[in-house]
Amino acid sequence: MAGMTLDQLRVFLAVAEHLHFTRAAETLYITQPAVSAAIQNLEEEYGIKLFHRIGRHIEITEAGKLLQVEAQKILDQVTLTERGLRELNNLQRGELKLGSSLTIGNYWLPNKLGEFQRRYPKISVNCTLANTEDICVGTATGQFDLGLVEGVVSPSLKSTLEQEIVGSDRLVIVVGKSHPWFERVEISLTELTTTDWVMRESGSGTQQRFEEALQNWGIALSQLNIILILNSGEMVKAVVENGVGATAISELMVEKELQLDTLRTVEVIDNSSTILEICRPFLKLKHRQRFQTRLSQTFESLLTLTGAE
Repeated sequence: MAGMTLDQLRVFLAVAEHLHFTRAAETLYITQPAVSAAIQNLEEEYGIKLFHRIGRHIEITEAGKLLQVEAQKILDQVTLTERGLRELNNLQRGELKLGSSLTIGNYWLPNKLGEFQRRYPKISVNCTLANTEDICVGTATGQFDLGLVEGVVSPSLKSTLEQEIVGSDRLVIVVGKSHPWFERVEISLTELTTTDWVMRESGSGTQQRFEEALQNWGIALSQLNIILILNSGEMVKAVVENGVGATAISELMVEKELQLDTLRTVEVIDNSSTILEICRPFLKLKHRQRFQTRLSQTFESLLTLTGAE
């Protein structure tokens, strides 16, 4: 038995993606007969059909679907192993793939990336910004070497992702100049239901933490008058700054506006006049079982050293 080769797996995955032999050949820059031969050799080697030929069309079989999942895992692992071998040259080359939620990526991570690039100038860093939910999924599926989020990891991914706190910030409630709370220092819990609110989308770490705080304070989200839901913290900040409602937002995001006095924070107090705060950790995520490259480990160490800054 000759066994399958990596080239055969690459050909198979291209055909499975396009469900077309010619388009797969064009993607791989090889001939269509070479693609057909690779699929035929796999099918003959294992005595199975990977695709149904229906006229001029093809459909993937159950055996093909199984191989598609496993082949992708194999090629992902090969890619990581190749990267690891290339990185043995004293971190003189390589690529680090990061996923970061928006607040961390825009306001906390740049200093860390700057320090990393100063230490390892020949390393390429590819950082994707998205909401917490997307970064968690991307880290779990191998899209990112490391994920950085300020939200909650869903229960379905906790067994897959290892978490470590590398920093923190707090959410503050802010309003613009035309809001009735602008001249106030504090409000009571019950007053939270008396104003309009601008919120982030449900997959956002900011939104997750604010909803969690409300629940702890005995307030249901449905009690708030939510007039806008936006998928960008910058949009939320701009809208509130222009006098629309109140919002809970990262203190890091509004430092400039608070200094310019275009936004003001309002403290929330409970029945005993205790100030209620919303503190949240910044989490570093990595897959519990996937191979961690030397680059990834080096960046982790830097985050741990500088995370409290």
